[in-house]
Amino acid sequence: MHNLSKKGKKTKKKSKEEVVEEESSEETTEEVEEEEEEAPAQQMSLMDLLGGGQGADTPEARSIMFVGEVTEERAADLISALLVLSQTKAPDAERAEPIKLYVSTYGGSADEMFGIYDVVNYCKQFCDIETIGLGKVMSAGTLMLASGTKGKRKLGKHCRVMIHAVNGGQVGDIHNLQNELEQTVSLQDSYIQALSHETNMTKRQIQTLINRKVNVYLTAEEAIEKGLADEILE
Repeated sequence: MHNLSKKGKKTKKKSKEEVVEEESSEETTEEVEEEEEEAPAQQMSLMDLLGGGQGADTPEARSIMFVGEVTEERAADLISALLVLSQTKAPDAERAEPIKLYVSTYGGSADEMFGIYDVVNYCKQFCDIETIGLGKVMSAGTLMLASGTKGKRKLGKHCRVMIHAVNGGQVGDIHNLQNELEQTVSLQDSYIQALSHETNMTKRQIQTLINRKVNVYLTAEEAIEKGLADEILE
């Protein structure tokens, strides 16, 4: 009878091949751990993503894709990129090379839209900003498209452009609702003023479009006719 206590428990003897394999595995694990300890932690900065400041004046590094909702986070990323690129130029150049801003969005925050709009206008004193609408340019995206350097705003042939009134969507007691309504009206007035400045449309024409109380969809050709863009992307 075999005793199954810890002291007398039988163990299977390992073959030479198994022993060698385990030792090799342990050595490999130790080498990997040593390499991980030796490798310095690397953090990608905005300048790294844009070519480390060197080469940020190349056409490839000066293209920005803005795809998705206009949110605070996306707007912050776009604004940061615009500010960096607009200040990056060759030592002997008077102005920085153009920035290409590709836009494809259903819209988003009006506040972030105006933040982007103001920065685009600021950056245009340092370089041209070519805006290119792809797929859909709607709501807040419409002003982003129109804010580019005039003569350098393009639309994909099948891109849809949409304009509508500013949405409030606030809830609360009557006093808060009245205050929010006043703010919404003020935002819409600013939106109309900005679109009028960037396009061929008068404030009255834009107001007439918005007063339809529906989303106003435009083809690429119609958007160009109204001065939201300048030409079809070829």
